[in-house]
Amino acid sequence: MKFGSDNAGHEGCSQGHSSASTIATIEAALSADRDINSSAIEIRMLGHVVLLEGYITNAADRGKVISLAAMIVGQENVQDRMLSHLPTQ
Repeated sequence: MKFGSDNAGHEGCSQGHSSASTIATIEAALSADRDINSSAIEIRMLGHVVLLEGYITNAADRGKVISLAAMIVGQENVQDRMLSHLPTQ
């Protein structure tokens, strides 16, 4: 006995690959920039929107991370949810 359509398991397949590819591209761009500490930044996708989450340890990194992601998916598709975790002096 079957429930649902025959292709129900494949509907998200191409979207999943697209999301994974986009995330990998952004992660590669971040790791290529030696000035950005991206070790505590998580990149997720929500539809076509890139969610930047986690912590930044340098205030200047926020703009750089957003700019790199925007070059890949467009500024309108980037949502910044990063928190500042600046070292105390």
